[in-house]
Amino acid sequence: MENRIGTIIIGIGNRAEAPHVNEIISKHSKIIIGRLGLPRNEGMSLINLVVEGTTDEIGSLTGQLGKLEGIEVKSAVLKLAISR
Repeated sequence: MENRIGTIIIGIGNRAEAPHVNEIISKHSKIIIGRLGLPRNEGMSLINLVVEGTTDEIGSLTGQLGKLEGIEVKSAVLKLAISR
């Protein structure tokens, strides 16, 4: 399977889940090539990840995050395959 480049936006509405979010992100660190965190005092905090991996690897990350209560996840993956 070829690697693809994509982005994942994570909305954290329940701050109690933040440690779980970071644990899942750490487990998938091999596909993460960039991370931007936008903490907010009120409302939803955001994390934006730039990822490079197979669709299965990216799907595993987003699927695990999406199971957490109060966490919203959206992803976009380019069709352009990256060869290594």
